[in-house]
Amino acid sequence: MVRLDKFLAEMGVGTRSEVKKILKAKQVTVNGDTATKPETKIDTDNDVVCYRGSRISYQKYEYYMFNKPAGCVSATEDNLHRTVMDYITDAVHDDLFPVGRLDIDTEGLLLITNDGALAHELLSPAKHVEKTYYARIDGMVTEDDVNQFENGVDIGEDKLTKPGKLVILKSEPISEIELTITEGRFHQVKRMFEAVGKKVIYLKRISMGPLKLPQDLAIGEYRALTQAELGGLKQRV
Repeated sequence: MVRLDKFLAEMGVGTRSEVKKILKAKQVTVNGDTATKPETKIDTDNDVVCYRGSRISYQKYEYYMFNKPAGCVSATEDNLHRTVMDYITDAVHDDLFPVGRLDIDTEGLLLITNDGALAHELLSPAKHVEKTYYARIDGMVTEDDVNQFENGVDIGEDKLTKPGKLVILKSEPISEIELTITEGRFHQVKRMFEAVGKKVIYLKRISMGPLKLPQDLAIGEYRALTQAELGGLKQRV
């Protein structure tokens, strides 16, 4: 059960003060009866709430796929930089957050939601959710690097990284690769290449679990997950 004014505000009808005016103007009905009291309790699963004749359906969680640009931080607020949340302009809820982090200069796939349970499962080390990155590397990536990544890399912590699948797309002075890992240590991809004497000069996440970054989702744009994408994520965890 939830207060009617809170429900209407969360579903984007207006601010709490605006909702009170809307209720006073008799523009809302609950199960066909006009409702004017903000404190009216409603059952979001069973009660039918309408605003100006249109039904307002309750949406507890929101899920967005965001193609993060470089230059913004993976946070809900920051005093110095633009955040990824500044790009999400038409969300219904105000409690959304990014699932995990991408470095300020890293681009690509980021999940934005307010589903804390799903976020916890996706980020849990025990779940081994795969994350794949495309990168350009200053240095010639070799099969020896592939083998080192597969066996775990010493990045200066107590334990080696878990095995990573390194695929060489182009091996030249500026190499191109795809790397799949199941961890999310601080600056992990960059530190793994530094450990083998090379430097990441461009990094982009292209997938997370079954979720893949679409080619038609431009940098800085976002869209809601499809039911198939959401179902795949939940099935994975």
